[in-house]
Amino acid sequence: MTYSTEKKMQSDDSEPPAKRSHTDFQSAQLAAYKGSDLELKCINAIRVLAADMVEKANSGHPGAPMGCAPMAHALWSSVASGGVGRAHSASNPEWWNRDRFVLSNGHACALQYIMLHLSGYEDCSMEQLKLFRQVGSNTPGHPENFCTKVHYLAGVEVCTGPLGQGISNAVGLAIAAKHLGATYNTPDFPNIISNKTYVICGDGCLQEGVSGEACSLAGHLGLGDLIVLYDDNKITIDGSTDLAFTEDVNKRFEAYGWHVQTVGDVANGLDDLRQAVEAAKNVKDKPSLIKVRTVIGYGSPSKQGSESSHGAPLGSSEVVAVKSRLYGMDPDKSFHIPDDVAAYYKQQAAEADGQRVAWDAEYIKYKQAHPDKAAELERRFYRELPEGVFDDLPTFVFGKDKANATRKFSEACLNAVASKLPELMGGSADLTGSNCCQIKGATDFQRDTPEGTTIRFGVREHAMAAICNGMFAYGAFRPFCATFLQFAGYALGAMRLSALSKFGVIYIMTHDSIGLGEDGPTHQPVEMLESLRAMPNINVFRAADANEMAAAYQIALLSVHTPTVICCTRANVSPLEHSSRANAMKGAYTVVEAEGEGTPDLVLVATGSEVWRCVDAAKALQSDHSIRTRVVSMPCQELFLQQDEEYRKSVLPGNIPTLSVEASSEHGWHRFAHAQIGLTRFGMSGPLEELYVKFGFSADNVARKGKELVDFYKQHGGHVPDLNARPTFINFQGKCH
Repeated sequence: MTYSTEKKMQSDDSEPPAKRSHTDFQSAQLAAYKGSDLELKCINAIRVLAADMVEKANSGHPGAPMGCAPMAHALWSSVASGGVGRAHSASNPEWWNRDRFVLSNGHACALQYIMLHLSGYEDCSMEQLKLFRQVGSNTPGHPENFCTKVHYLAGVEVCTGPLGQGISNAVGLAIAAKHLGATYNTPDFPNIISNKTYVICGDGCLQEGVSGEACSLAGHLGLGDLIVLYDDNKITIDGSTDLAFTEDVNKRFEAYGWHVQTVGDVANGLDDLRQAVEAAKNVKDKPSLIKVRTVIGYGSPSKQGSESSHGAPLGSSEVVAVKSRLYGMDPDKSFHIPDDVAAYYKQQAAEADGQRVAWDAEYIKYKQAHPDKAAELERRFYRELPEGVFDDLPTFVFGKDKANATRKFSEACLNAVASKLPELMGGSADLTGSNCCQIKGATDFQRDTPEGTTIRFGVREHAMAAICNGMFAYGAFRPFCATFLQFAGYALGAMRLSALSKFGVIYIMTHDSIGLGEDGPTHQPVEMLESLRAMPNINVFRAADANEMAAAYQIALLSVHTPTVICCTRANVSPLEHSSRANAMKGAYTVVEAEGEGTPDLVLVATGSEVWRCVDAAKALQSDHSIRTRVVSMPCQELFLQQDEEYRKSVLPGNIPTLSVEASSEHGWHRFAHAQIGLTRFGMSGPLEELYVKFGFSADNVARKGKELVDFYKQHGGHVPDLNARPTFINFQGKCH
């Protein structure tokens, strides 16, 4: 039995009061609808449940879910029942070959939570729908993939909300699927990885520049299993899209190389949408955009088609009016799912899960026929590192190995682990040679070579980061991407979502200070390190030599749920005799101890290319002024702060004059040092060494300022404020996601 032709089902709730005694509005809607009564009733049930959720929360966006309900119904219905036939599984939400779904216009998330509830996903119970937008619920105000006790919210692939991110993540999901299928499918098992990625996006998503970057690349790559339903409701928060968005979207996407279709109406029937999706599924060499004309707030007598239904509750009387007008709905009931609607979606979920059951049986055969491929797939999806993955990381031998730029040390580390990590896939924003991020022997991921692991992102920094988020979300990948550190500013929105989503993306950022030299202040980062360090759940690593760089890569790969930014110099750094990978993994350590016995007179704490200059300064302070100086390398503040108090005080006692030295903003260093040598203005164009002298980072100036700091406290009675003698408050209360 299918539901596409079934008019009635035997249940107590199959013929609601509105069917037996139609209002004029309900009968008119039913008469105009080109489809089964039950199909319309299901769509209306989604609409009114969204209105109920927003009304109870007294917050949210009812209009988009009400307008997009027909698309959601199609996506969660089987082909036999007139739907898309999207493969997914409520019983095993992490099933590898599920069709991914991304709600890019994340403000419409009530729609996604409703569909997950109707499909039997435990995380989205009716109680959770009633807790929409409440503290600690599984149904936050925008989709959050991380907000349950089991780490990820089943059915929500990525965090969306910042418009344009979701559709860009979807490009990453599609890249991941295409590459994985090309790598692990075999002639006898061609569909082990064969899923599609479906997206609902809105006008705002397509106005954001990141989506243009990502969709341009998707067209170039010919990602045929990416299907986007564009919610063309003609409304933005400020009013009609005519205010600011009058371009021909179809022509733009055709120019990107997409397959483009238009569906003029889904409020009165789904036949055109079904045909369009089926056509899109049959286009294998292009991603597809289906422009779907919808009506925001559909069913609301006073707010339908208006911006007033976008971002606020409809109002209790308006919700009653909506239910009175929509076929099959009871205006006296809230959070109500009619029995026949519930039965319909239960069957759809069972049919979708049947695809998973069939795949499981096929995978057992695949595993028997190709045990090595299956074992590697399992390791990758379980995010386990292979044995010995860090064995070939380079160790710097003082007095033997030559000085080099830390970007070259990064290149050596990347290649040392890549041969054992097929999941390490990525590339640069058109700066491969400068970023030193080419994996030796790797081929390009292109339309005709999907087995390649080098992604040519082009000059698309923001999309690059968002795509890597999508690849990580797919599973089985540890994506990396690279650009100059200053251009992290272009990518910052997506990098923030890496941290928020707990996606262990690896960011390789070279040219990390004024030390890049002649390119000047447009390219010289000043505030970027502190901007990144201020972000929760991200490790910012600025290595001083090869040993510390090896630590950075080891930490990055071990930090599955924390992204890592690996900052690298353009210029050479001098060798450090006592650097250590193991110590660098603690975030900070003493790289040169003060001569003689007892506590030092001064501590210099630095990162990256400033560490060796501090070593030279310490020698001068000892020889010229008998100031016994400890040098601390702090490649990663975040890791250092995770160490126990005893270790932290052993490195930075806090009551000894401490001077921080970093060719970056001074902000953030006040908690570690009494005085700072840093940047308080933008850089300049010129040779590296001249810039370091001009801005005060030469060993001579570090020694001079170090002596001044010691003298300052001597002149003030010898009392040095203890930086560790202050309380630390934990202000967050209760449990968190």
